[in-house]
Amino acid sequence: MDLSLQKRLAAEVLGVGEDRIWIDPKKADEVSKALTREDIRKLINEKVIKVKVISGQSRYWSNVLHQQRKKGRRRGYGSRKGKKSARMGEKEEYVTKVRSMRNLIRTLKSKGIIDKHIYRNLYNLIKGGAFKSKRHILLWLKEKRIIK
Repeated sequence: MDLSLQKRLAAEVLGVGEDRIWIDPKKADEVSKALTREDIRKLINEKVIKVKVISGQSRYWSNVLHQQRKKGRRRGYGSRKGKKSARMGEKEEYVTKVRSMRNLIRTLKSKGIIDKHIYRNLYNLIKGGAFKSKRHILLWLKEKRIIK
């Protein structure tokens, strides 16, 4: 039994797409006799024709993957898009690196391992980009025999 006309009319009356129209299969013969919008409205009131509810997309797996990413998983080379600088800004990277190195030399000065002159020299070297990391600073200090 072809109910495409009734489906189209119901979709127009209810203001939804034809795919969302549900017609009671037990009362298909009754629906096939409905040819006007008024007839369709009556069937809608009688709950013979209904609108299907849109089922949303589940967030379960999205949440699971998000939790894994928070733990540091799923972040390998194959998952990356964009340059390294696009994932973390170059300035932001520089600031975090410089702050950590400045904190290191500040603690070394407070512990009395280096004096204020060496501290100031190191500070300017860090500012000038002479060191790659905190480890690099410690190696430099050992080479200069400032620390053992």
